[in-house]
Amino acid sequence: MLVRVLDGVDAFLDHLGSVDFLPLALAIGCHLLKMACTSRAWRNVLAAAYPECRVPWVSIYGAYLAGVGINAIIPARAGDAVRIVLAHRAIKGSTYTTIVSSTLVLSFFDMFAASLFLGWALTTDKLPGLDVLARLESFDFAWILSRPLLLELVVAGVLIGIGVLAFWIAGHVADFREHVGQAFRVLSPPTRYLGRVATWQAADWGLRLLTIWFLLDAFNIPQTLENTTLVQVSSSVATLFPITPAGVGTEQAFLLYVLSGVASASVLLAFSVGAKLTLTLTNVVAGFTAIALTLRTVRFRKALGPLPEGAE
Repeated sequence: MLVRVLDGVDAFLDHLGSVDFLPLALAIGCHLLKMACTSRAWRNVLAAAYPECRVPWVSIYGAYLAGVGINAIIPARAGDAVRIVLAHRAIKGSTYTTIVSSTLVLSFFDMFAASLFLGWALTTDKLPGLDVLARLESFDFAWILSRPLLLELVVAGVLIGIGVLAFWIAGHVADFREHVGQAFRVLSPPTRYLGRVATWQAADWGLRLLTIWFLLDAFNIPQTLENTTLVQVSSSVATLFPITPAGVGTEQAFLLYVLSGVASASVLLAFSVGAKLTLTLTNVVAGFTAIALTLRTVRFRKALGPLPEGAE
């Protein structure tokens, strides 16, 4: 995988002179707006959970950016823990159970949207089958897909682990159901959820596609709705189980497969690496700026320090 990524970096450097920086800048702007929309939806879920408290959007936006920045450089969603802690700090009297559950509320729309895109992609026969994935170069999970028994054992282990964790939480967290229920208050009435959460998330997904549209233009790859959607599907697959920072390797492997024939392999390599570097750098800069402004330091581990007075 590392060799393939390095090949992509070389291709990106070779094509750097032909990159159009105006659409690249527009893509960065859309990406920042996309994160603002996501954080606004999250803030509204938290505000409904704690109607008696002031839930400042700026603080939640900062927490979200911090998490995105950490996730860009550390695999396995390490940044999610940081954003949960920072959001907890921002809301006096909040509980981790409710904060974590609030992200589940956001996942409803994301799963719905991702399923629509994936379902469409499956009808185009553009996605590789399991037999192809097992041989796909640079695909992070090829080794396990080529071993069916091991794959079944891993899936079973994950399901058992989730069940054990749920049982432990239910038995050890006081007022667990009450705290979880707080996060779902925004769903009642449904019009509140649609107007204050789903609308912002729909804008988020629209800006995701617009970001990809401008990135395709920057690297001189045909801008079509099909190409844009296939890139988004590749990104979703890469970040589903990120065992590498920012899903490097998996997304590149998918892009080279689903966009084969659209452009030369060198151009696709340059696009996959260039787009990933651009968005990753944007996430890191925005994330660590948010950490610096929130904690007065770029050491994100400080977020795990003592809680402010009054927090639970």
